[in-house]
Amino acid sequence: MSTDKKPDFSNVKSSVKSTEEIVEKPDFSNVQSSVQSTEEIIEPDPVEQAYTVEKGDTLSAIAQRFYGKASRWHAIFEANRDQLDDPDRIHPGQVLRIPVLGDDAS
Repeated sequence: MSTDKKPDFSNVKSSVKSTEEIVEKPDFSNVQSSVQSTEEIIEPDPVEQAYTVEKGDTLSAIAQRFYGKASRWHAIFEANRDQLDDPDRIHPGQVLRIPVLGDDAS
């Protein structure tokens, strides 16, 4: 009979050690952000106005009132071609678009 004794490992202890450095988690609590742009700020296009025709009004008188020159009545007439066929026939109560004119308008 052979008496093979098995080795006794009951008192063997083990441990694992790493050679990696323990690093704490980064702290981002004081991080701030901002946004800046190099985009040029452009003013919005001026808003077209409306005018309700009153008794006795003419396109020239309306142009004088809005543009300072009666000769600019053509701009009002052209902006309202959908409702005006004749610049001499405007009626009280009509609502006319008054376009914004550029600096070079005559």
